Amino acid sequence: MSEPLQFAAPTALEYFSSLVADDASLSLVEAAVSIAQDDYPDLDTQAVLADIDTLADRLKRRIPADAVPVQRLRWLNRYFFRELGFAGNVNDYYDPRNSYLHMVLSTRRGIPITLAVLYIELATQIGLTARGVSFPGHFLIKLRMHTGQQHGEVVIDPFTGHSLSREELDELLGPYKRSHGLMGEFDAPLGLFLQSAPPRDVLARMLRNLKEIHRSAQDWPRALSVAHRLVILLPHAVEERRDRGMVLAELGQYPQAVEDIDAYLRQRPEAEDHAALTARIDEWRSAGRPRLH
Repeated sequence: MSEPLQFAAPTALEYFSSLVADDASLSLVEAAVSIAQDDYPDLDTQAVLADIDTLADRLKRRIPADAVPVQRLRWLNRYFFRELGFAGNVNDYYDPRNSYLHMVLSTRRGIPITLAVLYIELATQIGLTARGVSFPGHFLIKLRMHTGQQHGEVVIDPFTGHSLSREELDELLGPYKRSHGLMGEFDAPLGLFLQSAPPRDVLARMLRNLKEIHRSAQDWPRALSVAHRLVILLPHAVEERRDRGMVLAELGQYPQAVEDIDAYLRQRPEAEDHAALTARIDEWRSAGRPRLH
């Protein structure tokens, strides 16, 4: 009698890679949940998605079928921010758990981008058109309001639950414009900074947040896990391979570090850091050679 076929379960990275392989089928919420598997390898992502669906179903049952978008938005805001109590984690903003959706679901505290991912998922399930906005320094939510012949947009700060006026958005944007010389004749219109962020860009911003947290803490093993995901998510962003190479070097994995930095230097021959990195990889090659006895 033949042995039954056995298939190995995909690794966390293989699972993530399958989720982000194609933009058309990329599920933002599922891929975002899966990010936590580096720290929580036994995390059941499907159970987390089911918990989110349960929250959405509870809200859907309360909303009249003929409710217009503005009414649906009011129901959602009251439910998400008041009843469920989702809010920004002002006490420990840089805790990496703020970037893990299952922890945000549990604690009801997060950072703007994770709160936004959950909010957008609930909004979508009740028939609203909601998108993330990679606003400089602060992730926002944009909702399109269609009522009859009238069209408009509402911008919400997921950290506080407040709707933001044009004046408030201009004020938020001010420091960024000043630091980048976008004033006077070089002024950039507000609408340029309110473009919808594709799911891949949202995931990249989530991972880069984690990358910076782990880099600042010099937690190189965790930084490497995040770097692997960024390279998978953004295969054409050679800067991510460079950054992964630097983390590999911190961990003493010099041959792999040289491979990543070489790939970066080949594609960015005019990069400002070309000479410095060339010198570094020469050192790493020497460090990675076995000693003769």
